[in-house]
Amino acid sequence: MAARPAAGTPANDLLRQSALAGLLVFGLAVALVGVRIQDGSAATLAPLHFRFDDVLTAAAVAALGRFGVLLLRAGSHAPVAAGGAAVALAVALSQWLAPGHPLRLALLFDVAMPNWLIVAFAAFLALCAAWRIRHAPVAVMQGADARESVMDHLGAQVQRFARFAGPLILLLAIALPLMPFADRRVIDIAILVVTYIMLGWGLNIVVGLAGLLDLGYVAFYAVGAYSYALLAQYFELNFWICLPFAGIMAAFAGILLGFPVLRLRGDYLAIVTLGFGEMIRIILLNWYKFTGGPNGLSGIPRPSFFGLPFTASPPDGAHSFHTFVSLIWPIEYSPNHRIVFLYYVILAMAMATNLFTLRIRRLPIGRAWEALREDEIACRSLGINPTNTKLTAFAIGAGFGGFAGAFFATRQGFVSPESFSFIESAVILAIVVLGGMGSQIGVVLAAVLLIGLPEFFRDLHQYRMVAFGAAMVGIMLWRPAGLLAHREPTLRLSAPGGLR
Repeated sequence: MAARPAAGTPANDLLRQSALAGLLVFGLAVALVGVRIQDGSAATLAPLHFRFDDVLTAAAVAALGRFGVLLLRAGSHAPVAAGGAAVALAVALSQWLAPGHPLRLALLFDVAMPNWLIVAFAAFLALCAAWRIRHAPVAVMQGADARESVMDHLGAQVQRFARFAGPLILLLAIALPLMPFADRRVIDIAILVVTYIMLGWGLNIVVGLAGLLDLGYVAFYAVGAYSYALLAQYFELNFWICLPFAGIMAAFAGILLGFPVLRLRGDYLAIVTLGFGEMIRIILLNWYKFTGGPNGLSGIPRPSFFGLPFTASPPDGAHSFHTFVSLIWPIEYSPNHRIVFLYYVILAMAMATNLFTLRIRRLPIGRAWEALREDEIACRSLGINPTNTKLTAFAIGAGFGGFAGAFFATRQGFVSPESFSFIESAVILAIVVLGGMGSQIGVVLAAVLLIGLPEFFRDLHQYRMVAFGAAMVGIMLWRPAGLLAHREPTLRLSAPGGLR
């Protein structure tokens, strides 16, 4: 990593580094953006469409952005604040003008989304510069240690605030389906976000508490989903009976994974867990007679409300959820009743996962996980069995993944191997790392940022992965430990010789 420019860095060096950044982006954008293959079947269309104006725009934006960052690091805060605000305002105002308007800026993209990203970045630089001007004594502190100290303090404050705001957030989550804006799309997105929050909390046991890097967590997700689907189809069991079995099967798969990797650490452990996840996916793909192969399993039963199905007119004069509730409080039938019920089911499952994690962290096994994460050799010297400790972490974390998989199967009504690819493991691990390993509230924040926001902007699908990658790179450079990496200690010294 290149050294940061100190205050008083010559302008020639700043311009040279900015020009190098622009040339680098230019070289990458020529192949990725500059030439686009299109359908040339029509006589009026050429097979290649050249977009070198966008390449030049990307290079210029990269050079200017790099120059602003270097000025900010060099201590020239006032020019960055003024320039960033001016660029953000100019680009934002230009978006309201017609494309052919003479006052519209020339160095802009044809699509609006990249232009708004430029506005956001310029405004962010301007705000950072203004904050440093306002807090000059704090801004003088240099180095990553000072920034980490500030962020740790902020994380501690957020953790304390979460203790009081947690019940309020839970009440808002419970009342979400009753809000006037809560249509089918909003509730579907909320179900997806809460599902990933539960998965993140389950993986947080393995990665955040025990310190075991697991890249194959999606395998347990798949085991839970297929366990419920097969049990429901072959034995005609309902969701509530299959749910514990799905968790047990996933926990058993976690134990099977734990035994071969007991002596592995770091990158080697990550490679083995990645291979395990791919093995499960390939087995599901090739075992056609049992799992349906690439066609998957369809017609998976949906959960009922204590035996009451969510249908408009149940057969044989039996009661449904709608007819039963109408006896007490007249309501009109709506297909959204089932979606709302699924939302409350996954919300209850996620809260149970959170409460279990918070409780078990204070038990001896939870303290053993954290000790194993810090130093395995010291654990052995204290009499802690690393084998049993690792197996319990893998099994419990996998069990929660199996519960989430069973819910995924009943929500979709269909499962296939394509739903459990490596990218799912990467997203779940990214939620844990971005939020802060071991931080429960951090997982919630990261899931909302990585899952909720992209779903609301699904129409801009061509930029979703760009924003995802930019967020990962930014968090690695700015906050490697995660957004809210602060963790309250399990034990505190209350008096000499006493613990609480």
